[in-house]
Amino acid sequence: MTAQTHILVVDDEPQIRRFLRTSLGAQGFRLTEAVNAAEAQAMATKEKPDLVILDLGLPDGDGFSVIESLRAQSQVPIIVLSVRSDEQGKVRALDLGADDYVTKPFGMEELVARVRAALRHRLQVQGEAPIFRSGALSVDLVRRVVTVGDEDVKLSAKEYDLLRLLIAHAGKVLTHGFLLKEVWGPAHTEDVQYLRVYIRQLREKLEADPTRPQLILTETGVGYRLRLD
Repeated sequence: MTAQTHILVVDDEPQIRRFLRTSLGAQGFRLTEAVNAAEAQAMATKEKPDLVILDLGLPDGDGFSVIESLRAQSQVPIIVLSVRSDEQGKVRALDLGADDYVTKPFGMEELVARVRAALRHRLQVQGEAPIFRSGALSVDLVRRVVTVGDEDVKLSAKEYDLLRLLIAHAGKVLTHGFLLKEVWGPAHTEDVQYLRVYIRQLREKLEADPTRPQLILTETGVGYRLRLD
């Protein structure tokens, strides 16, 4: 990652900002800092960062309004960093447009990995390649051909639609409701068990060990994320 990759950190805790400044700076990222929602929105407009790391608990409001404001003007990747661990808060942040959600306390290696995945997802959206690869999985999005290693994999129409949606947002956490609405329609946003059946079927066809998935990852109580290598 080059020094030109610019991250806006929005957090009112000086120790968190200091930790991120030191740790992410050592990884080659350039950081700008904001301590409240008003500063975050002004600096995002002025600085146009490559990615935003956002705390939800801000002194002049909550981070949900910042997500809405950022999404109204750009598709900059947003990683929520918060002490809130409730599933409802995670789902709300992701449905508003956040790309990922990391709960404090957090490991820096995990955060850096998620930052890189979110940046790769942005590049993919800007110019999606006709062939998607992650590990042993290869999907020809033009011919709708799925292979694992050297073996062709047969998917049902719905299985492929679900995989295609995960690929379109690879590296990003997608909520149960979003996946159900996009693949099965607005009337099915509560059919989480139905979604789990299809995820299990995909894992059985695509994963080396479906009981320990390395490709389609579960975000407990929230949704799923397709690993982006």
